[in-house]
Amino acid sequence: MDGQNFANHHRYAKGYHFLLSGLILIGAIASVVNVITHSPNDGGYMSDILIALLFICTALIFVFMRQFPLKAQDRAIRAEEGLRYFILTRKPIDSRITIGQIAALRFAPDDELLPLVDRAVAENLSPTDIKKAIKNWKSDIHRV
Repeated sequence: MDGQNFANHHRYAKGYHFLLSGLILIGAIASVVNVITHSPNDGGYMSDILIALLFICTALIFVFMRQFPLKAQDRAIRAEEGLRYFILTRKPIDSRITIGQIAALRFAPDDELLPLVDRAVAENLSPTDIKKAIKNWKSDIHRV
């Protein structure tokens, strides 16, 4: 990703975020509608319920398989940025700073990091505000 900045730093895997999520959503809705509109006299009601349950389970798996690695990535970012802050200041990063703020600070170069940490704590800046305050964006192209 050339010249990463606030406007283009989001990452999307088109097949995952758009195609697969759309197909799962359509399947889950269609299967639930099928269960609701199914006439009990037609027989085979159990298979409709099982298909709906499979789509609901697939949707849950879809959500969780994205959330779990993001939590692990948050832990790695917290450790990396905590170490970077410690190297620059010889002090641990303020405990009031949130993981969202820390994740936003990873885009700040070393010379902008310390003032931004101080502002983030003092003004309770949102991650978006932190990212917008960065003047010389430091790319992070190795994230998932």
